[in-house]
Amino acid sequence: MEASINVLGGKLEPCSTDPMTGWLRDGCCNTDNRDFGRHVVCVVMTDVFLAFSKGAGNDLSTPMPGFSGLKEGDRWCLCLSRWVEAHDSDMAPQVVLESTHESALDMVDLKTLKEYAYKPE
Repeated sequence: MEASINVLGGKLEPCSTDPMTGWLRDGCCNTDNRDFGRHVVCVVMTDVFLAFSKGAGNDLSTPMPGFSGLKEGDRWCLCLSRWVEAHDSDMAPQVVLESTHESALDMVDLKTLKEYAYKPE
């Protein structure tokens, strides 16, 4: 299988293995034709975004069987449409460009993604 490509045109880098993320639970924001949610945007969680997502019907912070819940600072492969929705509401979390699948460019231009690029302190 060919290596996946990120939005910058390079090899797709891992997003997170702790917590383990990705549609394929391989730590990367890979996707396939069964991934109707398109979990392709690697984000860094914030409390603001977690509250926004919970209010939108996708509680990512509450632990459930097999899922420890996310907290501020965790990286996670987010559904592309949820990131766009958060962006449109001025609640979008930062994006790890090297770990975001190139298919995110189907809905969001690179300039916009770069405006939200994660920059470690």
